[in-house]
Amino acid sequence: MTDGELPESHPRYESLRTRERLVAGVDAGLTSRQGLIAQGRGEAFDYLLGERTIDSARRAARAAAAHLLEAEHAVLSVNGNVAALCPAAMVELAAASGARLEVNLFHRTDERVARIVDRLETHGAEEVLGRDPDGQIPGLEHDRALVDSEGIGRADVVLVPLEDGDRAAALAAMGKTELVVDLNPQSRSARHATVPIVDNIVRAIPTIRQAVEELAGASEGELEKLIERFDPAAALTDAERVIRTGSDQEH
Repeated sequence: MTDGELPESHPRYESLRTRERLVAGVDAGLTSRQGLIAQGRGEAFDYLLGERTIDSARRAARAAAAHLLEAEHAVLSVNGNVAALCPAAMVELAAASGARLEVNLFHRTDERVARIVDRLETHGAEEVLGRDPDGQIPGLEHDRALVDSEGIGRADVVLVPLEDGDRAAALAAMGKTELVVDLNPQSRSARHATVPIVDNIVRAIPTIRQAVEELAGASEGELEKLIERFDPAAALTDAERVIRTGSDQEH
């Protein structure tokens, strides 16, 4: 079933469309089969969140936007799930924020990297790093440690949606400011993040881009205030409360 065949009247139309995009991503060689499992796990948390962007996630997206605008060398990391679900949104966020795009994969093959680069370029990306990684994240084994020295290797701010927990911890140990999109507020990725955004990536990336555009004219002092006022622990606590109670309003 394709997007066009899904009935928009279905109460979970957006969720079904996301599933179909991931399946299409596997068929296109973008997404690993293991990525389907990760998507299913995230979908369960999204269901408990009410499949909506909660208030604390909006505040987190705004803090993430401030970090991107303040960064000297920001990078947006793209894996197979991201490439299947929101390639255009990632390209638009890169253009709005001035960040670079880099492909990083857990289950890495040159063919998958090339397909993801092509997908991003099809959606307007002018430069995508990751084809020939020449750097490595200290403390990690496996291909997930590979990075571009001119991308994540020297980045001060990295947006890492749908990230592997060990890799998120290793990036944090390098002193990177990590902006993490993760639907599980208890995940290691979210807990290592400078800014954890507990939201579905298909909603989070456009929300961050909108915040970048709104803050584009803000002064350095205004951006720094947004960054300083954001409390990552409070954001995670709030997301867990919403998951447990189903309400986005504190009582």
